Amino acid sequence: MAKIFLIIKFPYVVFKLVFNKKILKKTMSKSGISLEKRPWVEKYRPRMLDDIVNQKGILKRLKQFIKDKSMPHLIFAGPAGTGKTTSGLAMVRELYGRKMASNITYLELNASDARGIDVIRTYIKDFAKARPPVDIPFKILILDEADNMTAPAQQALRRTMEKYTKNCRMILICNYSNKIIPPIQSRCVVFRFSSLTNDDIKERLKFISNQEKINVITSGLNALVDVSRGDCRRAINYLQSCGTISKKIDEEIVFRVAGEVPPDKVKKILQTALEGQLQLSIKLLNDLIKDYGLSGRNIIKNLHREVYDLNKSEDIKIELSKLLAEFEYRLSQGSTEQIQLQALLAKIVMLQEFK
Repeated sequence: MAKIFLIIKFPYVVFKLVFNKKILKKTMSKSGISLEKRPWVEKYRPRMLDDIVNQKGILKRLKQFIKDKSMPHLIFAGPAGTGKTTSGLAMVRELYGRKMASNITYLELNASDARGIDVIRTYIKDFAKARPPVDIPFKILILDEADNMTAPAQQALRRTMEKYTKNCRMILICNYSNKIIPPIQSRCVVFRFSSLTNDDIKERLKFISNQEKINVITSGLNALVDVSRGDCRRAINYLQSCGTISKKIDEEIVFRVAGEVPPDKVKKILQTALEGQLQLSIKLLNDLIKDYGLSGRNIIKNLHREVYDLNKSEDIKIELSKLLAEFEYRLSQGSTEQIQLQALLAKIVMLQEFK
């Protein structure tokens, strides 16, 4: 009976192996197609340090590390979309060239997923203690979103950093360096990435839109910069989303895609309420909620963003800030949005006495 089983099973195994090869070829061809249709964030991600937008002072020091083929452990801290991960990968690419190979010369992990102490004691430790290949001075471990690691995991990482420095150097990437424990910070050189300027983001968006043959008019470009708030990655994602709707991108398309409210509509609500027109300001607010589907807290954030651009006295702006903070807190505690937003407008109407 066993012989019959083997005779029947053997062709199945051969067939299975052949079938898997077909799947592999098909998958490779699919990945080749998707390579061209990758998200623009990945498609236009800078591959070399010279291509990275802004951060000139940091790039100069990183290039010196590459030239010397020596570097300490590093921490890249700063807001999202400023080039931290891109700088780390570009550094690895320039340091290793063709010898760049994942799990051999470098390893990239997202610490928000692999954030426990077990990952540090097994996966990261095994990579760090293995000797680097020939002609490679040291391996590099990139830990993205390291500020999401648990405190015990960071304590375990401290010892790994000390013990295997000869074999492996680490680049810890985070938004907030204060969430990294002091013992790790003292073992690293901290580079603080600043938010990109509006001109930097505009230049990058113009370059991508020219490559993709998309016409972005001036109002659309300014709107993309406004909704991105210094995050180049977010701006590129919005540009791609707008590009799927129309090849001509204006302000209206950008605000629709981003789920943002045009600033002039928010200002009109504030100005109407400050002029004492409660019913009209409530109607404008309801229309805004209906058209853009925003939550109460999002509306308050939009109102707050426009307060300081109003042509009003400082006393009025101070009182508006206090009111917005109070009603934002009320909504965070679970109050009814419609009642609280209308009460907010009523309070703003009563601010006429400060004029």
